[in-house]
Amino acid sequence: MFTSPYPTVEIPEATLYDYLFGSLGEDELARVAIVDGTSGAEMTYRDLVSRIDSLAGWLAGKGAGPGTTIGLFCPNVPAFAVVFHGILRAGAAVTTVNALYTAEEVGGQLKDAGAEWLFTISPFLDRAQAAAEQAGIPSDRLVVIDSRAELFSSGLAAPEVSVDPHAAAVIPYSSGTSGTPKGVMLSQHNLVANVAQARALLGVTPDDVLLAVLPFFHIYGMTVLLNLALGERARLVTMPKFDLAEFLRIIQDHHCTYLFIAPPIAVALAKHPLVDQYDLSSVRAALSGAAPLDGELGAAVARRLGCTMLQGYGMTELSPVSHLIPLEAAGKVPLSSVGFTVPNTECKLLDPATDEEIEIPAEGESERGQLLVRGPQVMLGYLNRPDATAATIDPDGFLRTGDIATVTADGVVTIVDRLKELIKYKGYQIAPAELEALLLSHPQIADAAVIGVHADDGEEVPKAFVVRQAGAELGDEDVVAFVAEHAAPFKRVRFVEFVDAIPKSSSGKILRRQLRVRA
Repeated sequence: MFTSPYPTVEIPEATLYDYLFGSLGEDELARVAIVDGTSGAEMTYRDLVSRIDSLAGWLAGKGAGPGTTIGLFCPNVPAFAVVFHGILRAGAAVTTVNALYTAEEVGGQLKDAGAEWLFTISPFLDRAQAAAEQAGIPSDRLVVIDSRAELFSSGLAAPEVSVDPHAAAVIPYSSGTSGTPKGVMLSQHNLVANVAQARALLGVTPDDVLLAVLPFFHIYGMTVLLNLALGERARLVTMPKFDLAEFLRIIQDHHCTYLFIAPPIAVALAKHPLVDQYDLSSVRAALSGAAPLDGELGAAVARRLGCTMLQGYGMTELSPVSHLIPLEAAGKVPLSSVGFTVPNTECKLLDPATDEEIEIPAEGESERGQLLVRGPQVMLGYLNRPDATAATIDPDGFLRTGDIATVTADGVVTIVDRLKELIKYKGYQIAPAELEALLLSHPQIADAAVIGVHADDGEEVPKAFVVRQAGAELGDEDVVAFVAEHAAPFKRVRFVEFVDAIPKSSSGKILRRQLRVRA
């Protein structure tokens, strides 16, 4: 096993509300907490807490509390923070729903989660009504946030409820890139723990302005942006959906200082000509997560923005953070790595073929193995899926991530690829992420993805899907030759297909299943 090189942190036995807002002083209450990036409307910490309490009181008056599950189908707007924390303040559980879901997908999640209420916004109402009907939620429990001002100014006090911090409180659904989405049961203690673990390393301060483009419904945006930023008394600027020009404008106009992004945004920041039209000098740091970031791509972002670039790793089942490049360690560890294990966390690597534990070397880098993680951020389990839970969390409490990693003698972890996505060619294992990183280093390639396909001889070989830079003249043979020049013969790309865009989830993960269907 290996652990964090950083000292353990105190994780209080508290609700998320008490942990984030219980110690707010008068000066902090007057600070701006959230800004609507589109309209510029501001909400102070005093307003935020007052609205959270009011909504909790309103819910309690309607009979919602411990034992109730409520759906939240909403993009990144300030009201998301109010409703999310108001539901938890009332003692209920919340299942956050992907804003891009179809009505059928929303309804399927609500039904699976056992949701009795649904909160949404007017632009989502058509989908929300159909989903609520599918899930058996009555019309009077479908709440349109932006047309119900009384929710946040009811004057009702938050209820006095007994909340078990270790009970399931937040039920996001796994991305489904490798199967049917499953409800991930996270407790308030899980979320409190992960904020405490991550804040020790990220270096977010009350003076920081964070751009909230990563969706709050996804665990990355929920923990690292929404909860951690509020816990640090920073300022959050919300953005309901990604648009590069609007993203750059908000950074410029609101003087954003700390960006939390996914690799697709990193690609745009490194390569898109529009970036040069905006003043991004306020940015001091950026952290990429949700999918592997190539070190060269990260370095290109750092050079272009003049900022410190970091990378982190996690998954919904880990609340989500298990590894980070700390701000203080930037430049001291490879940017291609995900840094160190966060405090209060233990890890080990298992041989993918034998499940035997891999020895951590006294110097250098270990062999590749599946990463397992144990700590206070590990989920309670999958909702109503004891079989899937048992297959993911072993009897000792270690969670199998399904990711292949290495670790150095001093604890630096590098994610190689997904266990199920490794391409097996004549006994060799080829990591798609490695080839994708190589392809992205080509100046005429804007984006790329690699999957395994079967050649005529039955062997699995790499196929590259490539998005050309605007105006680029690039052919199949150019891509094949470029990879051949820089990679071992068994890793060479055998097939190339040019596409307009790489399909990705809202968190930035490549949707390889769609590419496999296309192939």
